Amino acid sequence: RVFSLIAILALIGAMSGFIFSAGSLELAGGPRLVSYEPLPEMDGEMCQWVPASAAMSAAAFRLPAQGAGEAAGGPQARPSDAEVDEVAKRSPVRVIRDPNSAYSGIAVDPVRNEVVMTDENLFSILVYDRRDNTPPSARMTEPKRVIQGESTEIEFQCSLYVDPATGDIYAVNNDTLDKLVVFPRDVQGDVAPVRELETPHTTFGIAVDEEKQEMFLTIQDDHAVVVYDKAAAGDADPTRLLQGNRTLLADPHGIAVDSRNGLLFVSNWGSSNQRTRPPADVQWRGAGRETWPVHRNFSVPGSGQFSPPSITIYPIDAKGDTPPLRVIQGPKTQLDWPTALSVDPQRRELYIANDTGNSVLVFSTEQGGDAEPLRVLKGPKTLINNPTGIFFDGKNDELWVANFGNHSATVYRRDAAGDTPPLRVIRSAPLEDPAPMLGNPHTVTYDTKREEILVAN
Repeated sequence: RVFSLIAILALIGAMSGFIFSAGSLELAGGPRLVSYEPLPEMDGEMCQWVPASAAMSAAAFRLPAQGAGEAAGGPQARPSDAEVDEVAKRSPVRVIRDPNSAYSGIAVDPVRNEVVMTDENLFSILVYDRRDNTPPSARMTEPKRVIQGESTEIEFQCSLYVDPATGDIYAVNNDTLDKLVVFPRDVQGDVAPVRELETPHTTFGIAVDEEKQEMFLTIQDDHAVVVYDKAAAGDADPTRLLQGNRTLLADPHGIAVDSRNGLLFVSNWGSSNQRTRPPADVQWRGAGRETWPVHRNFSVPGSGQFSPPSITIYPIDAKGDTPPLRVIQGPKTQLDWPTALSVDPQRRELYIANDTGNSVLVFSTEQGGDAEPLRVLKGPKTLINNPTGIFFDGKNDELWVANFGNHSATVYRRDAAGDTPPLRVIRSAPLEDPAPMLGNPHTVTYDTKREEILVAN
């Protein structure tokens, strides 16, 4: 009996050890996996899995044919300059591109009754009469002026600001050209900017405090806000920097300032990581510049995270690693890639261009947490489609929206809600023309099962 009891206990111990090691994969003295959870079953069509044991043809991995005189198994010969030039001359079988302007940022000049928009597709700035209204039968709205060409230093401009006193246009290049450019109100064509400011990489949103003559810019990659003198030019340093873990900035896009109530608003898409400012002897663009944001090269490994989209609210003079006063975030908010912001300081209302939500959300500037919007403007009658720009025109009590998804800018009464048709529409293309929404495509692949081309922008 004693022997049997010992044997049973030993068996139970062995089984427990097996289960424990299989469930936690414990490694003595090292890292351990404390738990795991199987992925849920996925519905819908998908590519058929190929077992690792399946026979694979060596031809699938074979390099292109070797050049003449190359020994088998030797290094691959680089193509000559003549061969490269010959390939570059090939004409494409067909081209997928949008021939029309795709509106991104928007601003109204109520003094001169003009509305100004940036175009990320054809790299241009377009100026229209604010009272224009394109009838359905018209092909497009004719702009009053267009700024476009090599001399303009315009590439992927995502936001802009119009000086209320002079009408000067401040436009932000987001991706391939790290500079902000300024144009006089009445210029057009292929003209050089009158002023340029070298900005951090991936600058996106712009807002200006006219009382203090300060210019606020969001920096996507660096999860930061930089503040400049409004007249800054060249490689000037920001006057202050808002960056750090406590700020909760996470891929910031839109920005708005309420100088009347002393508030700063930032919209965040949610991806972020931690940064460490390098030692003084490390050479980089921000070396010796305390107000220059720490960029991606100095990210802390393993610190990346995805958080729900949010609106973070700060004192207008916030700097350093300052936490927000309030955060609007959660499922009730309906935030879904909140891209641009505009504020009504008198009524204390914040307007949000909710890109992939195909909506405009309106919150009180005093709201926080998982709050429901005061109003939601959304539906087929609104014509809102991937809105990336928004502007509240206080003089005319109107709300303007730039729709990247359908070649249109639409205008509504300030208090519009629900599925309300716009008061007026400005279009850059015929109604029936689709908007491919190709914006700085990086990679492409082909789905042979569905015969579809997949493009990452």
